[in-house]
Amino acid sequence: MSHSISASTTGANEFRRDINGLRAWAVMAVVLYHFGIAGFGGGFVGVDVFFVISGFLMSGIIGKGLQRGDFSLWEFYLARARRILPALIVLAAVLLAVGWFFLMPKEYETLGGHARRTLLFASNLRYLQESGYFDDDAHEKWLLHSWSLSVEWQFYLLLPVLLLAVWRLFPGRRAMVLLHVPLLLASFGVCVALTLSEPPQAFYLLQSRAWEFLAGGLLFLFGENLRLSARTRLGLEWLGLLSIVSAVVFLDSSSLWPGWLALVPCIGALSVLLAQRGDSPWTGNAVAQWLGTRSYSIYLWHWPLVAGLAYCERLESPARVLSALFATLLLGQLSYALIEVPARRGLHGLAPRWAAAALLLAVFPPALAAAWIRETDGFPQRLPAAVGEIEAQADNRNPRQDECLDKGAACTFGGPSIRALMVGDSHADALVTAAQAALPGSQQGIQFRAAPLCLLVFGAHDVEKKNAAPCLALKRELEAELADVSSSLPVIVINRTSVYAMGYNEKFEDKETGRPLVFFSSPADRASPEYLEEFRRHYVASACEIARHRPLFLMRPIPEMAIDVPHAMAKTMLIGAQREVSITLADYHKRHAFVWSLQDEAREQCGARILDPLPYLCDGKVCHGSRNGIPLYADDDHLSEFGNRLLMPMFAKAFASMQDAGEALAHRREEATR
Repeated sequence: MSHSISASTTGANEFRRDINGLRAWAVMAVVLYHFGIAGFGGGFVGVDVFFVISGFLMSGIIGKGLQRGDFSLWEFYLARARRILPALIVLAAVLLAVGWFFLMPKEYETLGGHARRTLLFASNLRYLQESGYFDDDAHEKWLLHSWSLSVEWQFYLLLPVLLLAVWRLFPGRRAMVLLHVPLLLASFGVCVALTLSEPPQAFYLLQSRAWEFLAGGLLFLFGENLRLSARTRLGLEWLGLLSIVSAVVFLDSSSLWPGWLALVPCIGALSVLLAQRGDSPWTGNAVAQWLGTRSYSIYLWHWPLVAGLAYCERLESPARVLSALFATLLLGQLSYALIEVPARRGLHGLAPRWAAAALLLAVFPPALAAAWIRETDGFPQRLPAAVGEIEAQADNRNPRQDECLDKGAACTFGGPSIRALMVGDSHADALVTAAQAALPGSQQGIQFRAAPLCLLVFGAHDVEKKNAAPCLALKRELEAELADVSSSLPVIVINRTSVYAMGYNEKFEDKETGRPLVFFSSPADRASPEYLEEFRRHYVASACEIARHRPLFLMRPIPEMAIDVPHAMAKTMLIGAQREVSITLADYHKRHAFVWSLQDEAREQCGARILDPLPYLCDGKVCHGSRNGIPLYADDDHLSEFGNRLLMPMFAKAFASMQDAGEALAHRREEATR
């Protein structure tokens, strides 16, 4: 979205005020959408408008140059680079410099990778590998908006080469038609197909976006010499602007995009271009002209401000958003006046080879810095010691995690006199050392067996089947243990049960929220009442099967913070603030009420004992993710080795009650035999 024809011409010296004004509409749609302004849910269509404009202008420049016989591929590329690169280089350099002081290593490493791809005009391919444009982690990508520049540059690289090749075979206007029409139809077909099957590919790839550029090119070919009445032009402009506004207002991030729907803003842009109403009050007014002239710089600088607000968790503040909108216009003006115009004039004054050399030399430092940042994992040594100490809590986990969880080995924690069997998933692994520390004697120990993402419910199957084998092995070992009538070893089951029933609630990484992770008869896309009833039956049946053979202790769910606690606290400290992390007790119960009901039913039906961590992690209003500036969690839902010590009294009470639990089980067995 470079808007790289500064004079808004079609190749002659004619200034098109309507094109310049249309740019203003497009860029403000995108900017207001990204800042989350109500009524602009479909503002992302502004990029499609820009693609049509670029196709119209580029086809005009190339076509007229070929007709005159003076088209130079080298000069075409250099002209595009002169317009696009200077401000983009400065943006990348500024972000890398600011990131040194304010970004955590993971974010800084990511920025380095993105900056390098941006300067190579390949960022769209990188973002395709990571996630979709509308995903929750979009705000963590400081250069996400550069995807459109990459697509546009790739179009610039290919279009003149293809036109030159066809022109040599079929000189004249027919060459451009022969190229544009079949490519447009093919690209549109790819776009529609990929939107249905692979939406991120449809969004990011040139082959599914080229039709928008080519549509603009065809308008240049067929609409350049049309003679339309003033009334027709007015009608076309109204049709075009209403189409664009309708797309902005009625579409949103849930729309199947781009696909067929992309025709709406593209037809709108084509209609406005065809109308050629340079004196229009909608596109020709002073405000539209000012915004249109600075649209490239406004577009470049607005998204880092959006990402910055999100990074500081201020994107929901109307006052901060309003300030950032003003800053966007100010930076757009400064970038235009201090970078775009001087660079354009300076590079025009150089011989082409020296202009190209200057641009390459300017790209090299930020590109090299970006590569170095990527290779050094964000250079964590630059962090202040206090920030590093907080971030280090992310690694303060069970030191035997690799052995006892990841590799699935049967482990003993403590002495040789086994007091209980603890089974479960990674939440059990995060707590077993606290249970060990709570054992009443140094000779006593815990037999431990866990597997990643393993719900200890018989008949439950992993939806993604990533951990099916180790989980199945764990369940078989548990069944074998229960079949050993000579043993009365109590069983402690610790699971992140809510995530299996209701799906993830943390909005980061590549985790799909709200989709159950296990199934019994068939996979479910959501936790429907029918699915939850099936889950309930299997959970209670499994708990009762264990309780029939052994004293059973079920642990209530650990509070889930939904954010990476050490990372969030370290990041906040790095930007000059401090925070404690918590969730409300009401939010905890909203998330885990279903699991509590299952455990209560197991307690009533088969005598399962309940371990409740809430008295140790929560007060009357909130559940704490940190205390006194120290994280209690290693991530968003696993207690750290520091945090799990708070649960030692809970485990101590459990061990003290195990004799009573065994006697209660014996009593139930006697009653059952009568």
